[in-house]
Amino acid sequence: MTDWRARLGTLGVWAPTDGLPLEEAVSLARFLEEQGYGALWLPETLGRDPFVHIAHLAGQTERLVFATGIANIHHRLPGPMLQAANALGELTDGRFVLGMGVSHAPLVQGLRGVPYEKPLATMRAYLQGMDASPYMARGPKEPVPRLLAALGPKMLELAGSHADGAHPYWTTPEHTKQARAILGPDKLLCVEQKVVLSEDAEVARGTAIGALSTYISLPNYRNSWLRLGFTEEQIDGHDPAFLDAVVAWGDVDALATRVQEHLDAGADHVCVQALAPGAPFTPDRDALAALSGVAGRR
Repeated sequence: MTDWRARLGTLGVWAPTDGLPLEEAVSLARFLEEQGYGALWLPETLGRDPFVHIAHLAGQTERLVFATGIANIHHRLPGPMLQAANALGELTDGRFVLGMGVSHAPLVQGLRGVPYEKPLATMRAYLQGMDASPYMARGPKEPVPRLLAALGPKMLELAGSHADGAHPYWTTPEHTKQARAILGPDKLLCVEQKVVLSEDAEVARGTAIGALSTYISLPNYRNSWLRLGFTEEQIDGHDPAFLDAVVAWGDVDALATRVQEHLDAGADHVCVQALAPGAPFTPDRDALAALSGVAGRR
């Protein structure tokens, strides 16, 4: 069986490549492979289909693992999700991880017009549907790992009992510690961490505020931040303590320290999202090049 901790390594990259022309997305994937990153995590929002996109990128690389961060379960029935995951697992020769999530009511019901029911019950039923779905093709050599976009304790429990682990987003090392305690020692914990390679507090925090703008009103994230002890006033007022907790900034050593804090708290793999000041949705390659040599390798 594949040792996914070893295959993923301690450091990956989370990047919204929908903002890049296709040739630049391919260039980024090749760059990350050359830099020694273990995986590239791609979101699903309103842009490219992540499975189609990954199929193309995987064909342009040799070792890099690809993961959905996350595939929205409301966009596909359980059977088609299983088909897509197994097809990519076979196509990439085991270089694919399926991250799935319930997304958010404003995105699902508001933008897509799809009913948004109780997230926990919906995810549990969805996983059961995947397990019950037939797959008639040859398939991958080994099952594709399934990770859940889990923030709250109940979804984390479900990730531990019905999946292979969790992929938390917009969290902190304290959340990572809590998540590991709930998941137990054997499940994969792949956490996302935003970073800004800048020692200018105004620039770094301004970049963090820009990144927060599309997320700050989404209830799943707000509830997670509130559980971590932040107040509504801190979140809405962009309190520096809140900003600095969810977005690491400073020189490369400061960024590497935050990655290490997640690893020390129980993360197996940290998906770094390098925010480029003044260039939303464009990964900061300078930051990624600097981090590749130090973060997670101490």
